[in-house]
Formats: sequence, C-alpha cells, structure tokens
Amino acid sequence: MILQVTVTEYLPTNVYFYIDEESKHGFIIDPGAEAAKLKKVAEERGFVIEKILLTHGHFDHIAAVNELQAAWGAEIIMQENGKNYAENPNWNLSNQLRKEIILHYVTYLPHNAVITLKDNPDHKLQLIHCPGHTSDGCAFYSEKDGIAFVGDCIFRESYGRTDLPGGDEETLLSHITDRLLTLPQETILLSAHSEETTVEHERKMPWYAGRLK
Repeated sequence: MILQVTVTEYLPTNVYFYIDEESKHGFIIDPGAEAAKLKKVAEERGFVIEKILLTHGHFDHIAAVNELQAAWGAEIIMQENGKNYAENPNWNLSNQLRKEIILHYVTYLPHNAVITLKDNPDHKLQLIHCPGHTSDGCAFYSEKDGIAFVGDCIFRESYGRTDLPGGDEETLLSHITDRLLTLPQETILLSAHSEETTVEHERKMPWYAGRLK
C-alpha cells in the first residue's frame, strides 16, 4: 500500500507511506515537514512505521525526521554519503530556515542495499544510489510492486537541480540513465515534487538522448 501525503510548510513535498497491508507495518519516505500531520495520518490508519527512509538530505525532505523518530522510535536510513547532509546545516540547507536541522542516530547504507520489514522480509525496498542532485541522492525501488521512490533525482519530464552542495549535472544524468531508466519500462516513478511518471515516459525525454543503452 502506498499513501502520498503532501506537506507544504516549506516547499510542497510529497511524503510517501509504503505499508504492508496485512501487518500495517512499513516505511515513510522523505518526511520533510508537518510532523504532527504525518503522525496523525499514521495514527488514524493504524500504521506502525519501522523505518524513515531519506532519498537525500535536503531540509525539505528531513525537517520532520527528528520529531517522528522520537515519537515512533524508527530507524533513519540514508545513503552512505549522507553524513554531511545529516550533520551540516550548510549542506542540508536548513541554515536558510529559522532553525538548523541536524540528524542523529542515522544508519548509512550503500548502493543496492535491501531494506526490509522485521516481520515480513517480502516487504522490501532496494536502495539505488543516484547522485548528482546531491552526493547522497538515491531511489528506493520495489521490483514486486513496480515502483521507485525517486526523491529529487527525477521529476516528470525534468530532473533535480545540480547547483547545490554535492550537485553535478553530468553525474546526475549519467546515473539516471544507467540506474533508473534501465528499470522495467512500466516502473512507476514517484518523485518528491511532481506528479508520478514512468520509466517508459522519461526515456523519451531529449536530455537523455544518446545516453540510453
């Protein structure tokens, strides 16, 4: 089960609950603001959130993490290059806010790591490292459900900006084409700041021309 909740305290950001329907245990992806709203959604639906997954460490993806971790005791998962973003407000851009954000007790995982629920190992996501928007940028992919939570790596008919700390356009485009657009064409891509799209649709975009295998 996938539930999208859009939070708007800073930038409109799509937060996703990815839940095992039988147990109602699951993950939350990119809780970027409005912790009270997200806690209410989980409480009303009976969700038990085991892990908080972050596609990257910008403030609009992490601002609710500390409050949710305290409430749920959930493990925080970031790609292994995420330490600068977790611990440095200049890197996560929260220095632009009234309060600076620092994350503690983070688990850092490498490319291709598999993240599973404790009681249901079939409910799992594969971490796909896709740097270029940030150095820790990643997607979380479910082959079983044919979905990928792609954060700011790729949007519908666009891709993430590359002019912020750790960003590089050539790196992003090469990883999108090599790692995301080689997923099955029917894979649904769920981004943080756009409507959903598919691998098949994005492969038609001209900026990937000449890069696709």
